[in-house]
Amino acid sequence: MTLSRVVMRLARNPGTEFAGGDDHRGYSLQAPLTPDGHLDEAAYAKVRGDCSVRRFAPDTDPVDGRLARKGQKWFFDYEVGDTADDEPVYRLGQHRFAVGEYVTVTDEDGRPLTYKVVEVQPA
Repeated sequence: MTLSRVVMRLARNPGTEFAGGDDHRGYSLQAPLTPDGHLDEAAYAKVRGDCSVRRFAPDTDPVDGRLARKGQKWFFDYEVGDTADDEPVYRLGQHRFAVGEYVTVTDEDGRPLTYKVVEVQPA
């Protein structure tokens, strides 16, 4: 089972302080993908302990967490057992992780922000 590394950078988000986007803010995700770029749910069940996320921004230290799932809802979890720090990802199981695609993540302040996939490669 091969994991993929996906890098997403903050895209343009009109109506926010990130209206023009910010290439220095984003996420690096390590997860199993199907050949067409979707999350491989069967493989995730076997390698969930290896599925990670790193949130990065120029004004804070990087924060490491894990890719987690409850039912059909996927989220980034930074402290196991504490749901206050979870960042839900809108319809993550349906997204295609390919360069140029977009993903919406609800940030730590509860704002849905759009990120653009800029890199996908074997981890």
